[in-house]
Amino acid sequence: MKILQVIPYFNPKFGGDFNVCTNLSKELVKRSHEVTLITTDLEFDQEYADKIRTEGVAVISFHCVADYRLFLYSPSIKKWLDKNLKEFDIIHLHTFRTYQNAMVRTFAMKYGIPYILQAHGSVLPFFEHTFLKKCFDTAWGYKILQDAVICIASTQIESDQYEKMGVLKNKIVIVPNGIDISQYRDLPLRGQFRSKYQIPKNVRIVLFLGRIHKIKGIDLLVTAFSQLCSEMANVKLVIAGPDGGDLAQIQQQIRELHIEDFVLFTGPLYDKDKLEAYIDADVFVLPSRYDSFGNSLIEAWMCALPVIMTKNCCISSFLKNSDAGIVVDFDPGQIKEKIYDLLDNEEKREKMGMNGKKLVQENFEITRIIQKFEEIYETI
Repeated sequence: MKILQVIPYFNPKFGGDFNVCTNLSKELVKRSHEVTLITTDLEFDQEYADKIRTEGVAVISFHCVADYRLFLYSPSIKKWLDKNLKEFDIIHLHTFRTYQNAMVRTFAMKYGIPYILQAHGSVLPFFEHTFLKKCFDTAWGYKILQDAVICIASTQIESDQYEKMGVLKNKIVIVPNGIDISQYRDLPLRGQFRSKYQIPKNVRIVLFLGRIHKIKGIDLLVTAFSQLCSEMANVKLVIAGPDGGDLAQIQQQIRELHIEDFVLFTGPLYDKDKLEAYIDADVFVLPSRYDSFGNSLIEAWMCALPVIMTKNCCISSFLKNSDAGIVVDFDPGQIKEKIYDLLDNEEKREKMGMNGKKLVQENFEITRIIQKFEEIYETI
């Protein structure tokens, strides 16, 4: 098949939706499909683009004339779509409220090319800029949802969100995010991350890895960690990830709590550097206000790292019959208590980490996920 993938930005710093889109594209090429990915040049990662081009994915970027809260206006895309869209068998839209999706939907309807939508948790107009999101929905959003042949949800919670936006239940398919477990067969040796950042062996590491953005709840984790510091010695909070707009506020909070000596900011970590952090950490915490899935959780599990997440992380629905993680309310006291319990119980940490690894192998292995997408594409 000739498949078009659409995402508004092309840089790993944007997180889960970018990773899903690019990993899916690369795996589809391995299965002899012809894949083109279109995007904009906003913070375009040329090195990464060159890398996946060598793997067979065609990457085309269009100039971003204006950026309004990641609504990326790239008018040159229209001419390309009008000329080329009819050559594709199917279109896969990533994220929801984008100029690119609005334009692709227009030309897809013009030429009768079916498309699927994978909103990556962004379908409900909540959290920030609610009024602007509702304006988009009035102009384009409901049309994008209505004309999609299939809407992809990563969890049952996201499926319910599509229904709240008027999508018929029979148009929604649940496909969790996947991970290439072969990348975790040859993990780094323990101690490399600690050595790099001069963290002694007797210091226990609490790890957060993701965008430093309000929605991730890092302020809650910092509050919980400050309480932990008053009860437990030799602990370190590692915050790894790109600035999503809230780095300065988190640093100010840490200064006000006088815990600067117990917190390390590494900036974004990728590939081997990221694996080293997972391997040397003692517990991983994702304290999100909302997270449609939580790709960092399955990465941590593949490194046999025990995890704590808030119930606002939709992946928590997979934990009902598996002792692979701890789900807490959005409450710093609960988070502090559960971190303390895990750091104080090595046997529990090891058991929970191995259960998490098994959970990923049984539910999120990338070849199973790609097969599901192939079936969806072929059915359409």
